[in-house]
Amino acid sequence: MREAYRASILHCLSDPGASGDTAAVEFFDDGLLLVENGVVAEVGNANTLLAQCGDTKVTDFRDKIIVPGFIDCHVHFPQLDIIASYGTQLLDWLNRYAFPVEAKFADLAYAQELASIFLDELLQNGTTTALVFGTVHAHSADALFEAAQLRGMRVVAGKVLMDRMCPEELRDDAETAYRDSKALIERWHGQDRLGYAITPRFALTSSDAQLAAAGRLASEYPDVWIHTHLSENHDEVAAVADLFPDSRSYLDVYDQSGLLRERAVFAHCLHLDNEDRECMAAKGGAAAFCPTSNLFLGSGLFDLQAMRSRNIRCGLGSDVGGGTSLSMLRTASEAYKVLQLQNQSLPPARVLYLATLGAAEALYLDDKVGNFARGMEADFVVLDPAGSSISARRTAAATSIEETLFALTMLGDERHIAATYVAGERHIAKSRH
Repeated sequence: MREAYRASILHCLSDPGASGDTAAVEFFDDGLLLVENGVVAEVGNANTLLAQCGDTKVTDFRDKIIVPGFIDCHVHFPQLDIIASYGTQLLDWLNRYAFPVEAKFADLAYAQELASIFLDELLQNGTTTALVFGTVHAHSADALFEAAQLRGMRVVAGKVLMDRMCPEELRDDAETAYRDSKALIERWHGQDRLGYAITPRFALTSSDAQLAAAGRLASEYPDVWIHTHLSENHDEVAAVADLFPDSRSYLDVYDQSGLLRERAVFAHCLHLDNEDRECMAAKGGAAAFCPTSNLFLGSGLFDLQAMRSRNIRCGLGSDVGGGTSLSMLRTASEAYKVLQLQNQSLPPARVLYLATLGAAEALYLDDKVGNFARGMEADFVVLDPAGSSISARRTAAATSIEETLFALTMLGDERHIAATYVAGERHIAKSRH
């Protein structure tokens, strides 16, 4: 089936950098996106491509902007119901809020309900691809994969591995972590648009034996992902140093366990030194930049310049529930402010990159999603500059697409998502709210 969508169209071809290099971005003021059987057939100027369309159905969004579907590089679906839980810093927040709500996922029906609601919320915010934490319960991953498959989404996820420094009801062990993860990999990895991530929560909650078991899985399944946390909070970093005295750094704990390689995505990465960054770059690890949770929990400021100067792959992550919004527009707004505090620039073109192509590169999915190159999966978002009265006034005064995009970054939220398309299909919520 072939369909066409007419709008202003904007996507990234590469990283625009701190200067906002316009050569890295392609923009069609009056553009046409041609989609055939769920993939991009062509993108270009509407007047040129309309002549090739024949009787192809054309959906008109000419007062709106089409961009690639947003990609969330780090989010916890079990924590949806504790978003905006009052303050405290990381380790206390986990014990006070995260662990109790995750214990509820022992109930399969509850896990299925939340998975459905969570994915619909992502799509309503324009997020079409996500790297997702489950809980220690294997069926939390099953529930999420089943719901994602129903929606045709590209989701990478895994069950959490955690065998110490956590409540007893959320504890597995090295053998069950290995066995359950292996079964989930065999059941879900590579099915439709789904991928599996080996998911130790963080070094504090996994014993040496469990980290070794995770490393064994990573060796046996080199095409699966690894998803964990790294250097988020000063107290956490100090505790890791105490628990692993033979490791040079927090990152080295993972490296010694065989968990630092391509397709390994580390959330936060706030308190790294240059040796860590060089090691991450050399081995192909990627970072999820999670500004709303870093600010909310007082964890620190992500140094994008230090990471990208070493060609470390970086993408935005909402990190809900420590993060305060599933909207990648709101997440990008906070990213801009985090970098401002460090005298770093985040021009609007690079905002788009970090939420689309850059995030796809971080997940090693840039051959499938992230822009509108021919043959890419047709995940896209229709942005409405007039989604709120204030954004309508501000964007009406804009004189360039960069100015409009920046205003949407600062003012945007789910009201500015006019439509979300997954593999060429318009999303209709499948859960009841």
